[in-house]
Amino acid sequence: MNHSQFTATRDEGLARLDAFLPKAGRDYAARRNSDFGPGNHTAVSVLSPWVRHRLISEEEIVRETLKRHSFKASEKFVQEVFWRSYFKGWLEQRPEVWDRYCDTLNGALESLDGNAPYKRDYSAAISGNTGIECFDFWAKELVETGYLHNHARMWFASIWIFTLNLPWVLGADFFYRHLLDGDPASNTCSWRWVAGLHTKGKHYVARASNIQKFTNGRFNPVRELNENPLPLSEDFDAPQVPPPVASSWESNSGNPYILLVTDEDCMSPLGLAAQPPAAVVGANFTEARSSLECSEAVLKFSTDAVFDSLSRIETQFGCETRQSATNTLLETLSELAESHQTDRIIMPYLPVGSTRDAFKPIRMELEANGLNVHSALRPYDEACWPHTSRGFFKLKEKIPTIVSKLGLN
Repeated sequence: MNHSQFTATRDEGLARLDAFLPKAGRDYAARRNSDFGPGNHTAVSVLSPWVRHRLISEEEIVRETLKRHSFKASEKFVQEVFWRSYFKGWLEQRPEVWDRYCDTLNGALESLDGNAPYKRDYSAAISGNTGIECFDFWAKELVETGYLHNHARMWFASIWIFTLNLPWVLGADFFYRHLLDGDPASNTCSWRWVAGLHTKGKHYVARASNIQKFTNGRFNPVRELNENPLPLSEDFDAPQVPPPVASSWESNSGNPYILLVTDEDCMSPLGLAAQPPAAVVGANFTEARSSLECSEAVLKFSTDAVFDSLSRIETQFGCETRQSATNTLLETLSELAESHQTDRIIMPYLPVGSTRDAFKPIRMELEANGLNVHSALRPYDEACWPHTSRGFFKLKEKIPTIVSKLGLN
């Protein structure tokens, strides 16, 4: 598996979903923890890059799965889809966790230049030169392919934190910059969960026996890992805010509007068939993930995903489309609004994360200039997020109800 095998189009995502569906039932439940290595991730769907950018949606994955399998047989896979929604909703209700991650990361990056041993250990970790064979392999696999099996991500994060004693935020940043499915909520919360911060006092410890078992004997780091660490702790409890709710807007009012598509959600249109947009603008905010550079593969995948969305909308509606750089987005949107005589810009809702942070000053400027920016919340998110205030179990209990409510069964 290499970068070229990840084509950022909706058609490719749907084809991969169709190919995986026969294995989404009991086969997935039995084999999902096994990491057989690059090019051989056959026990899992590898759909996450397409879901991350919503080239395909969580709803259609669940719907198509339940057409092929009973809920009982496919429960593990369906739950895995909902885990993404859980982390999204959890962070949406605790935005300060994201803000603290960003602040702590900036401090950790600044500290690298003033501490030679610290910088040496960090450099060895991200280049795969620690001497721990499995960890070094996964570091290189991540950089070379843009993907890691979920179990390998957990092992990697645990070794990073508890064996190498490196700050978790630097590891999360390394993942965020190199994963094609890098997501602010899933990535941040997963690293915090491994560290023992997400569920306070409950951490994930990588063990040689577990690695040997689920890599089919490819690795066995016996006596190389810290298998008895204490969980990390923090003197911080994030205040909780209510999840967002969908607000009304009139797509069929007869008034023209500009549709804005970002790398967060390329699934558009959002029920816009009643009245097509006057024009569509696409913008990719991936470079805002970190003060360090994102991989070329990550930038290409997200840029291509936005382009694919624009191409599909142009084919469906025949409207004007533009792909804008982020530094000219304000100008592009303002110009199109003026030329189409509208003050309305509609976009998929931006959840907590780097894209929302980067778009915020642009949005403020647009609204200061008299343009109304409306965020359209998808029904799936609105159905899931109220049940993500604590642990996953609360959402897990509601999955059958949500599936029924959204007509996915």
